[in-house]
Amino acid sequence: MNMPILAPAAALVLWSVFMMFWLMAARLPAMAKIGIDLSKAAPGGRGQDIDPNLPPPVAWKSHNYAHLMEQPTVFYAAVIILAISGGATDLSVYLAWGYTILRVLHSIWQSTVNIVSIRFVLFVLSSLCLTVLAVQAVMATI
Repeated sequence: MNMPILAPAAALVLWSVFMMFWLMAARLPAMAKIGIDLSKAAPGGRGQDIDPNLPPPVAWKSHNYAHLMEQPTVFYAAVIILAISGGATDLSVYLAWGYTILRVLHSIWQSTVNIVSIRFVLFVLSSLCLTVLAVQAVMATI
């Protein structure tokens, strides 16, 4: 099994955990400031329901955490397929690190500045890395 391909995925997992704590550290005080009491929340409520009431920079962190639970799932699958199949190459490892670094930059950008045009470029570049990894995963399994 090719272990170097797993390192960028593990790093992105750790980054996702960091983002979870960052969003809590921003969201909980902001909620308290506007008088939202979680003990009185209606059943079935979701974090997204309160975003319109929070300052945008607080909501941005939550939005980014949600993004880290979406497209990166495909990244994790591609990396695992490459690791298990033995199909990972040096290029795969570089692309996986590229994807991870771009997603971290995307997180920082979205959580702080959030100019969409720059965020979109980071998303497209990471998506290109992911596309090549996905093709490599298919090639490694056929």
